[in-house]
Amino acid sequence: MSMDYIKPLLRQSDSKIVLMVMDGLGGLPIESGGPTELEAARKPNMDRLAEEGTLGQLIPIRPGITPGSGPAHLALFGYDPLRYDIGRGTLEAVGVGMKVNKGDVAARGNFCTLDQDGVIVDRRAGRIPSDEAVKVVEKLKPVTVPGVETEVRHVKEYRFAVVMRGEGLEPDIDDTDPQLAGYKPLAAKARTSQGNRAAELFNQWIALASPMIANEPKANGLTLRGFATHPGLASYAEMYGLRAACIAVYPMYRGVSQLVGMEIVDFAGETPEDEFNALARAWNDFDFFFIHIKKTDSKGEDGDFGGKSAFIETVDAALPKLLELNPDVLMITGDHSTPARLRTHSWHPIPFLLWAPETARPDDQVSFGERSCARGGFGTCSSMDTMPLALAHALRLNKYGA
Repeated sequence: MSMDYIKPLLRQSDSKIVLMVMDGLGGLPIESGGPTELEAARKPNMDRLAEEGTLGQLIPIRPGITPGSGPAHLALFGYDPLRYDIGRGTLEAVGVGMKVNKGDVAARGNFCTLDQDGVIVDRRAGRIPSDEAVKVVEKLKPVTVPGVETEVRHVKEYRFAVVMRGEGLEPDIDDTDPQLAGYKPLAAKARTSQGNRAAELFNQWIALASPMIANEPKANGLTLRGFATHPGLASYAEMYGLRAACIAVYPMYRGVSQLVGMEIVDFAGETPEDEFNALARAWNDFDFFFIHIKKTDSKGEDGDFGGKSAFIETVDAALPKLLELNPDVLMITGDHSTPARLRTHSWHPIPFLLWAPETARPDDQVSFGERSCARGGFGTCSSMDTMPLALAHALRLNKYGA
């Protein structure tokens, strides 16, 4: 689906748009008939916005398809994720300031814990803190493979990024992460003949890098995923005529934002309140703000139903700081669902709330949750509908046709 029809309709406005993405927001009841994590949370501010605004639910890719974080965010930004297949490697690498040019291949790395037989017992190395992981990354930096240049940087916690530069490299490579504990890391395997050279070189790098960390207590193994190169996307300024900013803690989300031309707002801290304070400081400099909040997803992946609900309450408690700025359009949603019951991303639709005091048509829903969103005025939409809805409610679109 192309968004080219939008550009001729754009018009100037001083309106402000905020897209707040609570990563992995969608959930499931633990028990039949019970609430989801979002429904169980006490969130008076979001419920008020739901009553005053319009609800719906989003499908990131296609019904039944479980999305990765990269394509899910691209869809929210209005870029067809089936047309632009951007691997996690590029997103992570760009997010920590690494150069990824067309023809380079980037991969996102995870440290993992292996048993004495080389079997993965923890895919995330106990979520080791960043100060420990940085030291492990330092052990990988001297590893070189003949014929190519490699660069390694720490991302956050157990994550790192690798960029390989050289001739004849293509990113058509399957992940080495089996996605489940109880299995050994896989070899990098080319999906097409074009990926053979890069797959062989990454396997050489893995073979040289693995012994360097074998004696680590937790991060004694590694996996690679999301092999990718630079996608060459049009910017938000070109697509929507917006000066766009990103406020995010995790580098991957800063990476996907930079690929669509958003400026990164630097700030200290990691809490929702820290992010909303950064929003306030940058308020006069931009038209559009993407705020990414991560821990809803982390709690879901950990199977922590109560922790996910409690963190949603933390976001809600900080929300008045954002509302003091009086955005013309505020959208609250997720990039995908991560039910604590499943401990992973899922295909379930994502709750969506649009609040625009001057232009929203309220439905009859009075709370923000999966069931109310399924009955909301927007019904079930594609995530790619988010930006046209935002622009329309911000009075930034002219009519189509005579």
